[in-house]
Amino acid sequence: MDVQSKYKNLTERIFSVNQNHFDELAIDIFNFQYTNNVMYQSYCDALKTNPSLVQEINQIPFLPIQFFKSRSIKTCDFLPEITFESSGTTGAVTSKHEIKDLNIYEESFMKCFELFYSDVSNYCVIGLLPSYLERKNSSLVYMVNKLIKTCNHKNSGFYLNEFEALKKVLEENESQEIKTLLIGVSYALLDFSEQFAMKLKCTTIMETGGMKGRREELSREKLHEYLKTNLGVTEIHSEYGMTELLSQAYSKGKGIFNCPPWMKILLRAGDDPLEILENFSKTTYQTGGVNIIDLANINSCCFIATEDSGKTYANGSFEITGRLEHSDIRGCGLMIL
Repeated sequence: MDVQSKYKNLTERIFSVNQNHFDELAIDIFNFQYTNNVMYQSYCDALKTNPSLVQEINQIPFLPIQFFKSRSIKTCDFLPEITFESSGTTGAVTSKHEIKDLNIYEESFMKCFELFYSDVSNYCVIGLLPSYLERKNSSLVYMVNKLIKTCNHKNSGFYLNEFEALKKVLEENESQEIKTLLIGVSYALLDFSEQFAMKLKCTTIMETGGMKGRREELSREKLHEYLKTNLGVTEIHSEYGMTELLSQAYSKGKGIFNCPPWMKILLRAGDDPLEILENFSKTTYQTGGVNIIDLANINSCCFIATEDSGKTYANGSFEITGRLEHSDIRGCGLMIL
């Protein structure tokens, strides 16, 4: 089978995969990316990985996420439709994710949203993402913009720092019992909730993170408690995604996330970042560095070692507990080409 035929076969399987066939597809994509991704192949070779001996997903090498800041991570050669870029302070080196096919990204986030929240046309979608809208090529803004356009509600849109207008829209939607999704960065949601305390019954509040450099850092628990108190909701939802991925996980409360079928979280050991923790037998959860398999990332790299620390549970859900010290990720990033 030639490269194009293999690619077509793999992409057709991504969004129909189930738990029973996830590992098989992940191994198939690993072999495809090892063969056709120069950067990833070099990394695997530096680890002395023999792809013919990789039979289980915990044997797959995970590429340290910081490589997206200095290298072009592409499977096969292509001209990108768009290059997504991460946020960063002025002068900081940002991650760049070259996207071959935006249709794959759109299919990923639209199917994921429908899986967790139903058809987006059932909602009025409001984006409160001021810091992201100040930047070009944000994958988060691209996703929210598509959700806004698809839901096609007259009050949907980005509200930047227009808190008075946002308050009026939320009150109007509440009075008409319109299901509303307010998705925003943490500091903007907190600023709004402090200026306009409300009692929302038909609105889902979803935070995407994003407090650093804008306000005093708060734990997730404190942030959610403030938002619940100020906005009168029982739970705060969360979205977990990043520039380097094409899939998201969602939490409907308490910071417990679930992945779509084509995404999986594995944890690596704190004392050996190349060791994937086996399924736990004696405890209901385990902790470690967060590795992500995102099968939608077929044109980049599906196997990413992040700089997050996390906790996974026996049912497949997970929490993000913080950021790792660089000493942990250094072991994973032993090769800087």
